[in-house]
Amino acid sequence: MLSSLQQHCSSTRSSACIATLLKACKRIQHLQQVHASIIQRGLEQDQFLISNFISLANTLSISTLSYSTAVFNRVLNPSTFLWNTFIRTHCQSSFFSDTISAFIRMKAEGAVPDSYTYPSVIKACSGTCKVLVGKSVHGSVFRCGLDQDLFVGTTLVDMYGKCGEIGDARKVFDELSDRNVVSWTAMVVGYVTAGDVVEAKKVFDEMPLRNVASWNAMIRGFVKVGDLSSARGVFDSMPEKNVVSFTTMIDGYAKAGDMESSRFLFEQAAEKDVVAWSALISGYVQNGEANEALKVFLEMESMKVIPDEFVLVSLMSAASQLGDLKLAQRVDSYVDNSSIDLQQDYVISALVDMNAKCGNMERALKLFREMPKRDLVSYCSMIHGFSIHGHGEDAVNLFNRMLMEGIVPDEAAFTIVLTACSHSGLVDKGWKYFNSMEENYGISPTPDHFACMVDLLGRSGQLRDAYELIKSMHIEPNAGAWGALIGACKLHGDTELGEIVANRLFELEPQNAANYVLLSNIYAAAGRWKDVSLVRILNVQNMEIGMSSCPVDLEAQQLFHVFLGPQDIKSFLQFTMKMLCMSTAKDLC
Repeated sequence: MLSSLQQHCSSTRSSACIATLLKACKRIQHLQQVHASIIQRGLEQDQFLISNFISLANTLSISTLSYSTAVFNRVLNPSTFLWNTFIRTHCQSSFFSDTISAFIRMKAEGAVPDSYTYPSVIKACSGTCKVLVGKSVHGSVFRCGLDQDLFVGTTLVDMYGKCGEIGDARKVFDELSDRNVVSWTAMVVGYVTAGDVVEAKKVFDEMPLRNVASWNAMIRGFVKVGDLSSARGVFDSMPEKNVVSFTTMIDGYAKAGDMESSRFLFEQAAEKDVVAWSALISGYVQNGEANEALKVFLEMESMKVIPDEFVLVSLMSAASQLGDLKLAQRVDSYVDNSSIDLQQDYVISALVDMNAKCGNMERALKLFREMPKRDLVSYCSMIHGFSIHGHGEDAVNLFNRMLMEGIVPDEAAFTIVLTACSHSGLVDKGWKYFNSMEENYGISPTPDHFACMVDLLGRSGQLRDAYELIKSMHIEPNAGAWGALIGACKLHGDTELGEIVANRLFELEPQNAANYVLLSNIYAAAGRWKDVSLVRILNVQNMEIGMSSCPVDLEAQQLFHVFLGPQDIKSFLQFTMKMLCMSTAKDLC
């Protein structure tokens, strides 16, 4: 078709024919052929034609932007209309810095911006959150007398709101002599972005007219602050809902851990796009229901919905949770055969994490080395992978390499490397990292860090050092630290310390059966079978205390705390036996 049009236009110099040719272009090669015709016919200065050329080039591919820029640069005196096209195409392609640069160049070359110029430039400022540049552009708007233009004013409200300058957004909004539903919605969105849902609701209630975007903005505001009851109220009041309305609520319920409500709304949605599927899948993953996430993904595939990178990243996280190597390999292969750009940081980081956690360390290391930029998250994924698969030395070496590259570790990074040291018995290195937290990075060790150190010392047989470390904690030790120590007491047969630690665990977690089992096993290893029986009876009694509110059990609960001193475990065991006998006697009467 294009060749026949070219033959038709070959005998004429009319730009109308070239414009017709442009509309027939479907590929870059077609565009280049038409460009050749433009040059041959001397139409490079036809600004309307060049404007159409630039617009079409942008719709065919973002990669043609440099090509269309070269075409634009050959125009001697671009009109405001052509400048607007040039600036708009950069903005639509999210080349925001280039958009601002083009605007600066436009003014420098003497062209006069109009009401069609500023919205794209202001949007570019919003996209980069360059609020100072945005204020400068706002000044230019004022000098051009366009401050009352509805379209320009609305984009200013939107920019200030998204950049956190809610006061300026409200000032521009209040000064607009005319407002439409878009400008009202921009003000609601501004307050939502600022986290001020009260003011957002006030503006929402004052709106003379609302559209679906207005309602969705209000729902998003309530979801953002965790007020799902109000969000559901707005959702149920909507005269018309779209897929965004449902997706926002699905995501909100998922983040609150209510996957039942999330799934119910998903099933109610008449239209389900890939974003809605992604919200449900990621919700299951975030709530630790990896198998459900996989089921939803298979259902999505059966509906012929093509997954995007966000769905696939959630799928990788599901595989990571399950630690299933075969599943990880299938997901990896699926991603390789998809059109997803693997060079996106969050995609390749998720791939590294999945392969590392599922034991495919060779693949994980290959991906890690190929990463154009390695950050704290990608390093931690690899270090954790080495750690859980028994490669403690490799984990520590990689942590040191991360430090040499100038990446500053956070609390999570130290938890991972201390766990690696614990699993491999690297006591000296563990102490080194633990002490460096506060000394070098100003990070106060958390109970989890202390628990890692207790576990490290306990595994290596340094039980008394572990106990002293717990006693030196500047915060109240949690069950994790005491649990690590009682596990070490069982491992090394330290009955005396085991009894002391058990006392503390019985106080912290009186209904946790695992603590009673550990003490029972410690007694069993020492051949103290009577004490084994007493601990097992104590475990049963405390399970009953947790389930019953009868007077005998309440008394037992109270006396539990009276007797439970560091040296009184035997007294408490004997008391419990007596109480059980009394309770049995009452039942027989």
